[in-house]
Amino acid sequence: MKNYLAPLGPKADKDTVRRHNLSLVLRAVREEGPAAEATRAGVSSRVGLTRAAVSSLVEQLIASGFLTESGKTFSGQAGRPGTALKVARTGPAGLGVEINIDYVSVCVVDLAGTGRVRQTEHLDNRGAPPGEVLARAAGIAARTLDSAREQDLFPVGAALALPGLVSGGSVRQAPNLGWNQVPAEEVFAGALAALRPGAAVLPVRSENEANLAALAELWFGGLEAVRSFLYLTGEIGVGGALVLDGELLRGAHGFAGEIGHVVVDPDGPECRCGSRGCLEQYAGQTALLRAAGIDAAGGGASGVMELERRAHAGDARAVGAVAEAGRMLGRVLSGAVNLFDPDAVVLGGIYRPLMPWLSPPADRELTGRVVSGLWSGGSGRLRASSVAGDAARGAAALVVQDVLADPAAYAAGSERLGA
Repeated sequence: MKNYLAPLGPKADKDTVRRHNLSLVLRAVREEGPAAEATRAGVSSRVGLTRAAVSSLVEQLIASGFLTESGKTFSGQAGRPGTALKVARTGPAGLGVEINIDYVSVCVVDLAGTGRVRQTEHLDNRGAPPGEVLARAAGIAARTLDSAREQDLFPVGAALALPGLVSGGSVRQAPNLGWNQVPAEEVFAGALAALRPGAAVLPVRSENEANLAALAELWFGGLEAVRSFLYLTGEIGVGGALVLDGELLRGAHGFAGEIGHVVVDPDGPECRCGSRGCLEQYAGQTALLRAAGIDAAGGGASGVMELERRAHAGDARAVGAVAEAGRMLGRVLSGAVNLFDPDAVVLGGIYRPLMPWLSPPADRELTGRVVSGLWSGGSGRLRASSVAGDAARGAAALVVQDVLADPAAYAAGSERLGA
């Protein structure tokens, strides 16, 4: 009989077991949250290790700068009070860099998941050479690293949030940027290293920006009860990501979620991807502003704010443009809901402030087209993203997840990497 099981790995040695248990204890303290008071006894009960084993692991995590302890906590039961444990607010951290069509946003997230430093610059990256855009981003990142160091934070890696098809460290295709086969990780890492002579080169990884925004929503957006959702972010284009049972669905090649290029009308406007009638030609930022009679060329954040202002004022053209975009979104989303059966659909990016006018027509389309009968208008299944659900924060948190998964690998690296 053919064996479909994965090949057996080597037996876990003492070092492997201890590294795993260090991660287990660190994550247990972190998951208590900043307002809670984790103790050695509480962690021992939660993770199933002896009190002596947890105490040894905690001491190592404190010595390595991952945990701190302060004060006493009283349970109200007999016995000595425990020492309160917290995730350290200094030391290893993550650097996230979002490169979008008309802005670059960089942030640093500490081990607790708190955003500590943020710098955003509005730049028109359309048509600019990829090397120039990545060099600008590296310059903003270098300044952000300087600010982080002033708070004794030392990012141990960087993650790039990039639009388009991202795989193997490269942007295979980003139609709205005009990028094809751009080795983004390599170029960015080189530009950042040139700006920080003498400092260790930060390892760089990359991911699609909608995927990282969805992960930020999962980790920070208050969706504790929702583990399966479809996330859409509206910018110049329309990006999408699918989270199932708390795990991001990347697809066989990492390209899942390109919902902005689902065809709404095969005879519709030509899209930058080479097709016609894609969703972003009806619900993307440029299409929305144009339909509302707002200068799309000089749009960006100011254009979206003007669209929101006009909609609030009851301007018929603005309200109609957003409603039509909502109808097209609902039409495409209903197919995705029928296919994947998520608990919710979350709309972020420019859609968030437009939800009062966008949501009702989208909800009507979903109600009429989702075959399960579980969807109904006003059910709350269609919702706006939280303010925490942005791609830069998701990128930084991706680095932090690596640290939490194997703190021993970073125990001696915080000062060296921040030098």
